[in-house]
Amino acid sequence: MTPTIRQKIIEICSEKIEKKGENVGLSFYAFFANKNTNPELLLEVAEWWILTHKLDHFEKAIKVKKMIEKEM
Repeated sequence: MTPTIRQKIIEICSEKIEKKGENVGLSFYAFFANKNTNPELLLEVAEWWILTHKLDHFEKAIKVKKMIEKEM
């Protein structure tokens, strides 16, 4: 994934954690607007989420954030 989307994932996870606590969950759709403006990037993140890491549809934001940070 691009550094830009990785940073966006970290930012969104951090925002969710700050607002709702460390138990907040999210899906990879949380990183995109409701409009499908960049299907290639959506599929890239979906592949990372589903195929590479075999994550459930909803995961703890803290877990996703730590995974992304570890890969940077």
